This record gives sequence, C-alpha cells and structure tokens, in this order.
Amino acid sequence: MMNGWDGGTGGIFMWLFGLLFVAAVVVGIVLLVRSGSHGSAGGSHPMTPGAPAPTLPSASSALQVLEDRYARGEIDREEFLQRRQDLSGGK
Repeated sequence: MMNGWDGGTGGIFMWLFGLLFVAAVVVGIVLLVRSGSHGSAGGSHPMTPGAPAPTLPSASSALQVLEDRYARGEIDREEFLQRRQDLSGGK
C-alpha cells in the first residue's frame, strides 16, 4: 500500500508549492529589511518626527544654476533673461 508518498503528480505539486512558499517568505523578509534600512545611511529619514525640514534653495543659488545653464549653452539668451527676471521678482 502507498500512503500518499508515492512520488506521483500530487507529491510533486506539494513539493513545488512548499518551495514557492519558502521563497516567498524569504523575498518578503528581504524586502522588509531593505525598506527598514532605507535612508539610514544618510542621516535621519525626512519623514522622521523631529528631523529638520528640508530647505528650499535660495534665489542666489537658483540664479547661479541659471547662469551655469546659460554658460553651458543649455538655454538661449531670451530664456536666460526671462528666467532671471522671474527669479528677481520681475524687477
């Protein structure tokens, strides 16, 4: 008599299901560990209570970026003048 351990089709499917289940558990644990350590190397996470709020770039640094882009030829003169006027508040 064979008591269910005959190695037939049912046994193969049960073995594959068990293997897939173990693989899914391992992948889940790896994903949890990765998401838990995300951002810990560079200081506190931006959403952490008590963490300093991110600062916005000042107008002078934005103007510097604009000047750099113009110097590299990424934008033309008209666009540079318009954006510089926008940054200075329309003056």
